[in-house]
Amino acid sequence: MTRWPAIFALSAAGCATPGSSLDPLAGSWGGQHAGVRFGAAESRVDHDCAAGTIVGAVQPGAGGTFEARGTHTPGHGGPERVGFAPPSFPARYSGRVRGDTMTLLIEVPAIAARIGPYTLRRGAEPILLRCL
Repeated sequence: MTRWPAIFALSAAGCATPGSSLDPLAGSWGGQHAGVRFGAAESRVDHDCAAGTIVGAVQPGAGGTFEARGTHTPGHGGPERVGFAPPSFPARYSGRVRGDTMTLLIEVPAIAARIGPYTLRRGAEPILLRCL
């Protein structure tokens, strides 16, 4: 009978508890006006007339919520000028994942911008409007 506690302890160690975090986000998520390609070291964010990056893996916590830091680069109309580096600003990316649906909010304090929220679906292509 002394084996049952040991077996129970081993099987319980592999189970997720209600407060445990989910796996890091991966793959492509898209929707109206935004899309994200999640990577282990960096993620690419595209949205209407702008882009950004998220540094590191994005790890949802309890309830599927997440917060990550990165950059936001506003787009502009017209052609890309040779040698021109567009300005980039620190940004905070946050949201919630529920199954195959995500809400995403982007905050850029330096330009007092709050962008979104966007609703994205796992595996969907983003539908973007580009600057003209």
